[in-house]
Amino acid sequence: MKNNVKVLVIDNNESMTKDLEKYFSSHEVIKVVACKNNGEEGLSYLINNINNVDIILMDLILPKMDGLYILSEMASRNIRKDVIIATNFQDEHILAEANKYGIDYYMLKPINYASLEKRILSIELNNESKKKKIFNLERILTDLLHNLGIPSHVRGYQYIKEGVQIVYEESNGISYITKDVYPEIARRYNTTSTRVERAIRHAIEISWNRGDINLMESIFGNSINVNRDKPTNAEYLTTIADKLKVDNNLVYN
Repeated sequence: MKNNVKVLVIDNNESMTKDLEKYFSSHEVIKVVACKNNGEEGLSYLINNINNVDIILMDLILPKMDGLYILSEMASRNIRKDVIIATNFQDEHILAEANKYGIDYYMLKPINYASLEKRILSIELNNESKKKKIFNLERILTDLLHNLGIPSHVRGYQYIKEGVQIVYEESNGISYITKDVYPEIARRYNTTSTRVERAIRHAIEISWNRGDINLMESIFGNSINVNRDKPTNAEYLTTIADKLKVDNNLVYN
């Protein structure tokens, strides 16, 4: 586990935030980097200190800017941080809306600080485990794509790597590719879904002409329509993702 897990607290209860700072002041791992008492200041701190925050602990009901707005702004700005919600607010519709943003954990106030400590450490351990799996996945995927004949300088090569990893994590099927995967890759590379689709198609055509025939047969032989000589983009991405799961047992918990 890394030396410091940096926590941003956004809560209008100043007494609680002071107690939190005191509780973690001498902690070996957890460090409270800032406490903000309204949503506007909390979001501003996060945006301006994005690399100084690992976990956000916040209430949903906040002055000036509520928790849902902060979560929506984080999503629109592609700010990915672990979030723990600590609140007395229990409206099911609001909680369901917040959950769409991938909240890591909910706690009811008053907070048990020892329980919060365990939760923060658990989140960090889980993140480190995921990072190791992602590293292994990228290394294995890089070798596989090279053996499939796709040169790394081709634009579609990187798009395929991104696409396989997205499909690998989400596992929502072939119909998911056009609807979600292309737009997500396009967003990451500041391009369009159409260009992503074309670049991947071009890379697959190179692969089919240059790759290891035996390897391609072993991967794609039973996954495509027998009347076609090469897989579609969606088939290519999903089949490779499935192979990585089965052969390397790299399934996320």
